[in-house]
Amino acid sequence: MDMVSFLHAAIQSGTPLLFATLGEIMTEKSGNLNLGVEGMMLVGAVVGFQAGLLTANPILALLGAALAGGIAALIFAFLTVTLKANQVVTGLSLTILGTGFSGFLGQTLVGEIAPETIREFFKPVIVPLIGNIPVLGEILFRHNLFVYLGYIIAIALGVYLYHTRKGLNLRMVGENPSAADASGINVDLYKYIHILFGGALCGLGGAYLSLVYVPAWQENVTAGRGWIAVALVIFATWSPYKALLGSYFFGGLDIIGFRLQKYDIMISQYIINMLPYIVTILVLIMVSTKKSKENMPPKGLGIPYFREER
Repeated sequence: MDMVSFLHAAIQSGTPLLFATLGEIMTEKSGNLNLGVEGMMLVGAVVGFQAGLLTANPILALLGAALAGGIAALIFAFLTVTLKANQVVTGLSLTILGTGFSGFLGQTLVGEIAPETIREFFKPVIVPLIGNIPVLGEILFRHNLFVYLGYIIAIALGVYLYHTRKGLNLRMVGENPSAADASGINVDLYKYIHILFGGALCGLGGAYLSLVYVPAWQENVTAGRGWIAVALVIFATWSPYKALLGSYFFGGLDIIGFRLQKYDIMISQYIINMLPYIVTILVLIMVSTKKSKENMPPKGLGIPYFREER
């Protein structure tokens, strides 16, 4: 197996996971657990693809996907932040809604291919100078613009969370919303903004699959990646920086079956298809057994905040 080409392909495969994981990290940092990642990715995938077919404009297609993911997240935010509904049930319902919506809207899109203008826009681009560095440049800096956008967003969110006042406020909202409220922070506003932003990122992750990675419409194009992203948040210990490595690691697991087909390795394809999910379970077990403060979720995660009880 050519390791350089394998790692290069792993980054491409892991990019939708990265967007979805970053979106869920921002949501959970606000203290809300959204299990509707799969649904938001599917909504973003189908709306982004439909917008791409209608406009043949890559920017409008991405905006449509982000907006669709944000609207799906808005439903979750209204139910859980304003109405204090159960977050687990609401998230699961959102996944069912997104699956049904993408199936309904996508039934006429099966077999359609993304417009040529969009495919050309997302062709691989070699970054000047660093793209010609042996091995490292070939692995990291010879991708399409969507992959580079993933790099930028992950780093920017890391800086935002750990090096800005707004990021500190967000972490405070997730850890102790009562204390944040007493400090003059608008808890509900922070929750709404970051839940919607997280949904937009999930929508972009879905659009990457339908517009760039495939690029054609197929039913259930996400293939369970949203659930892996939920586990990846724990694997990354709610850090955007670690989400980069985790997403590309699982991206490698997703494509390893295709690579092994070149060799006479007698492993059932079903076992290979199970690998990402087996590793997900193992990761959850390993992280759960480590009780260090760094590995723990925000203390307010999943708990509705009632201002009257402050």
